Amino acid sequence: MIALSIIVPTLNEADGIVAHLTALQPLRRRGSEVIVVDGGSADDTRRLVQPLADRVIAARRGRAAQMNAGSRYARGDVLLFLHADTRLPVSADSLLAEQLTDERWVWGRFDVVIEGTHPLLRLVAWSMNRRSRLTGIVTGDQALFVRREVFAQVGGFPELPLMEDIALSRRLKCLGRPLCLSQRVITSGRRWEQRGVLRTIVLMWRLRAWYWLGADASRLAKTYAAASPER
Repeated sequence: MIALSIIVPTLNEADGIVAHLTALQPLRRRGSEVIVVDGGSADDTRRLVQPLADRVIAARRGRAAQMNAGSRYARGDVLLFLHADTRLPVSADSLLAEQLTDERWVWGRFDVVIEGTHPLLRLVAWSMNRRSRLTGIVTGDQALFVRREVFAQVGGFPELPLMEDIALSRRLKCLGRPLCLSQRVITSGRRWEQRGVLRTIVLMWRLRAWYWLGADASRLAKTYAAASPER
């Protein structure tokens, strides 16, 4: 069995983190490692996660920096980076162990379903999965996984404030295309619905287009933050 380390970056996730990590406990009992990397939460996140993770560490705020920090403590053969609002299939560990016996595959991701009431969310998820298969680019919502030695080889996530998943995909594509699993992770559509689904679709396409054209990731992050419903 391939040893799996699941790395979960958190920031003020007290409302949902217990349910999220409780869903990972069967994987822990079967030998997977869960590492929570907190970016300086001001709520009860760090207290709540203590009994539900193998290790809880603090890191500089920023998803890329937090995931890189978690990777340095990981003991597994395979690193899986899981957003705090995304749920894995119950058999994710055995599925990866089976698929990654083929050493040609060094990284990959799951298909994604976006949970929510808006009918367009199904179309968004379908297009994300389809685009990923065509381009070899993986988004964080798709639970990216990678062999630990390969992650180290490419230097980990570029520590960008946004688009770190796309930047890592570019590095990993130089070593081979991703293993695109049809089994699905389920991610929350709450932020999509709060911002407005159509508005978010347009925003994300604009940000990705600007990024591909060479725009600075810090400026893109400010544009993304300005559209946040919390503002």
